[in-house]
Amino acid sequence: MNATRGGRLLAAELENVRTGRFQRALSLATAVGAVVTAAEIYFEHDRAGFGNRMMWWPVVLGPVGAVAGVAGVCNERLAKTLLPVASAAITANGIQGTYLHLRGIAQKPGGWRMARYNIEMGPPMLAPALMSLVGGMGLVAALLRREGSR
Repeated sequence: MNATRGGRLLAAELENVRTGRFQRALSLATAVGAVVTAAEIYFEHDRAGFGNRMMWWPVVLGPVGAVAGVAGVCNERLAKTLLPVASAAITANGIQGTYLHLRGIAQKPGGWRMARYNIEMGPPMLAPALMSLVGGMGLVAALLRREGSR
């Protein structure tokens, strides 16, 4: 891709943001991301036997994010009310999960002194950050201007 074509693509996307077309797309991306992330989390936490009740929170919040994302696509008012609330909860849960996974790695035999081994064999260190990114997309979507609104 040459620089001129790349510049035109960037200009087109910036125009989509300016005119409000991007808000619906990002709401839909939040819905899809929430479903995919929740499914992956379910399988990983199921493999760990849901040893901590907190492991259910991201599984439950996934469908909540999906409903909020779809609602944000369909209704401007819900994009400004329901979507940011659900997205904030998802983001907070991702941050909490990152802490819990780091703590889980530290609690493995050898802790951080055996970081390479414990990071590979322990809870996935950065996986909960994916949950936060999905929530962050929803927060950004809620802040964006919607197509047709002033």
